[in-house]
Amino acid sequence: MVSGYKISSDLKDMDLAVIHRFISNSYWAKGIPLKTMEKAINNSLCFGVFTECGKQVAFARMVTDSATFAYLADVFVSKEHRGKGLSKLLMQVIVAHPDLQGIRRMALATSDAHSLYEQFGFKALSSPESFMELHQPDVYK
Repeated sequence: MVSGYKISSDLKDMDLAVIHRFISNSYWAKGIPLKTMEKAINNSLCFGVFTECGKQVAFARMVTDSATFAYLADVFVSKEHRGKGLSKLLMQVIVAHPDLQGIRRMALATSDAHSLYEQFGFKALSSPESFMELHQPDVYK
């Protein structure tokens, strides 16, 4: 555990305003509406990192059926709390979570954090020719 922080997966602990502020300004979900973010959180297994005084400083969510598949999304650590090992701590807690044990495939998409995820066993798609997507990048505009 990183001193001075705690992790929770209780939805009641998540600070929607903090999460939405970061995600709606991210490269992957720019402009996501608050209601959409709230719905995503309510339908996911979420993880928040909090300071001792309860301020949320990091977040991640798993979109999962808790049996066969999980997709890691919306991972962030606030700028002022980076470099303290929080992303590694967050990933340790996520991959050890009881609801994610025995999952056949976990997936994620990243443009800048490959080395972090590789430490937890993630690698490039083994058969990218098998994967397809319906991508609507302008859906939030």
